[in-house]
Amino acid sequence: MAKTILSAHNLHYCFQGATSEVSVLHDVSIEVKAGELTAIVGPSGCGKSTLLYLLGLLDKPQKGEIWLDGELISRSDQNRLTEIRNKKIGFVFQFHFLINELTVLENARLPILKSGVAPSLATDQAVEILNALGLSEKLERQASKLSGGEQQRVAVARALANSPSLILADEPTGNLDSSNSEAVFEVLEEFAKQRDIAVVMVTHNMELAVRSDKIVKMRDGKILS
Repeated sequence: MAKTILSAHNLHYCFQGATSEVSVLHDVSIEVKAGELTAIVGPSGCGKSTLLYLLGLLDKPQKGEIWLDGELISRSDQNRLTEIRNKKIGFVFQFHFLINELTVLENARLPILKSGVAPSLATDQAVEILNALGLSEKLERQASKLSGGEQQRVAVARALANSPSLILADEPTGNLDSSNSEAVFEVLEEFAKQRDIAVVMVTHNMELAVRSDKIVKMRDGKILS
């Protein structure tokens, strides 16, 4: 049986609006396992991205618990949350957020260097991932000189750089054409299977979602299935 990487129980989240508190998530529970790609789908404004941000420890729920690798993390202090994000979670967003002035290799190895790994080892790790993503001939090219699909693959490489337990992807194919969307999806799927990573992907692309191991449907801040 696959190991449970992430589980969240009875999450509630709201934010303060101009005149009143606005509820975003209501009693949301989810579980994701190693080697699986989970797609979260639903209409705009249903709470998909908010849920992803909570699972990625970028914000805290008002109620509920989040467990990662068997550790209750939703009540951890900020220092511990930062450590977990750096070591165990990789993020891929709709916009790649690469540093355009840096090369492909420099962008990919940044999170490895940040974790304290020696530069030579960080380079080796980044090169290995970039080669696996078909970017071996682009290592010294500036990020600004890449196509949109190539830039997003570098963003995936950066997310995978520290061998995380969990990848959280928020509309990773939202700005890509169909062929590049397919390529990025296949990369996420392949790494989930090969490296026993749990991947959670928020998407509006139902053609990709139906190929995931599990689909989680959301509406009005609740999980429907």
